[in-house]
Amino acid sequence: MPLLSELAADWADPDLVPRPVLSIGAVIESPGQRHEMDFHNHRKGELLLLMRGVLTCEVEGGFWLVPPQGAIWIPGGVSHKVTGAGAMEGYVVFIDPAAASNLPSACCALSTTPLLRELVIRSSTLPTLYEEQGMDARLTTLLVDEIGAAPTGHLHLPMPVDARLRKIVEMIIDDPADRGTTQTWAQRAGLSERTMARLLVRETGMSFGRWRQQLHLMLAVKWLGIGSSVQQVADRLGYESSGSFVTMFRKAMGTTPGRYIAQ
Repeated sequence: MPLLSELAADWADPDLVPRPVLSIGAVIESPGQRHEMDFHNHRKGELLLLMRGVLTCEVEGGFWLVPPQGAIWIPGGVSHKVTGAGAMEGYVVFIDPAAASNLPSACCALSTTPLLRELVIRSSTLPTLYEEQGMDARLTTLLVDEIGAAPTGHLHLPMPVDARLRKIVEMIIDDPADRGTTQTWAQRAGLSERTMARLLVRETGMSFGRWRQQLHLMLAVKWLGIGSSVQQVADRLGYESSGSFVTMFRKAMGTTPGRYIAQ
């Protein structure tokens, strides 16, 4: 995803910018087009804040979804892949490890506050080489503190490493409406039901049913975030009715799909 396209050519590598915080904003107007930045890493940590659209981020052992008004924190040195689709508006904040000592040591979704969002937006208007003393420096320090205080979100899916389990993951993502049983999916991957269950718990900490529900939740938020109706999402996930989908969503997220997106 070309979030870095706004950087001047001299500062194409955020690790080379001699400031503890670097914020960049971007608007991408390309409905229906897929944007992808393959696996990469950098020394500085990275906050991705999305105002409009939906992003997914994958690291080894985990898959996160970033909904509108949501964010994800990626520590420095962590290899990650970012994918988005359609029209998006967002910000990326690179933070030097020396300034990020109070930030999470592992990749995590963050629930953003109005103050955090405004600080990110304001910091993106600073000069690349802002003054290291005075108001600009105080603003970036407050931004880092606010990121550290942000509560973690729930749109995280542990990803198995085992190649046979990854095959199941890919098949479910390709056809999330397939309501096959644990035995059915195990047979498709050349595993016994018991072996699949044991591997999945060992690598993700979840049963197959719980893991698939979490994937469905993430896909639902993604589709709702780009304008799909509740009925369309229920159909794509294979629910018999929109009501049964809403019930599942409310139990897992504490609110209805419509209220979640509105918030």
